[in-house]
Amino acid sequence: MTAADETEETVTELTTERLLLRDWRETDREPWVAMNADPEVMRYFPSTRSRADSDQAMDRFQAMLRRQGYGLWAVEVPATGEFIGFVGLNPAPDDYPAAPAMEIGWRLARSSWGHGYATEAARAVLAHAFGPIGFTDLVSFTTVTNTPSRRVMEKIGMTYDPADDFDNPKVKGWWGAPHVVYRLSASRYRTTAS
Repeated sequence: MTAADETEETVTELTTERLLLRDWRETDREPWVAMNADPEVMRYFPSTRSRADSDQAMDRFQAMLRRQGYGLWAVEVPATGEFIGFVGLNPAPDDYPAAPAMEIGWRLARSSWGHGYATEAARAVLAHAFGPIGFTDLVSFTTVTNTPSRRVMEKIGMTYDPADDFDNPKVKGWWGAPHVVYRLSASRYRTTAS
């Protein structure tokens, strides 16, 4: 066993009926790069991502998972072994009005859309976030027009308050700058999940 293998053992894996949320693997790199270059996957982002940007993001996600045991998990469909994207937890950027906060978010390959995977994986993340990790509140945000992500937020029990809407300071002038914020508290989660 190598030192890297020992480090990987600290990453908490989450499983659902159909999915495995796990550490990132080198074999995820090519499908991850392809996802971020897909204009449909990146429709609600200012642009697609370059290879270098995708590589850096994957390396960051992996380092965060290995450092703290949770973060943006790679999502795999064990029945096929296919990597389909990420779901997980990430600190909200400091210059967002929702900060300081922990965000739950997701990005899945187009081939995996329409199967309920984002909702299924997000529910596993919520159980872990409000259970063993002990977060008291989570947020999620997206562009106003990102109806698919907003539906997932609603399906996992998050609530929307128009008073929290904001213009994303990182993308001033972009049509998608107006953002919505959804929230969920641990107490509300426990009430609705039972």
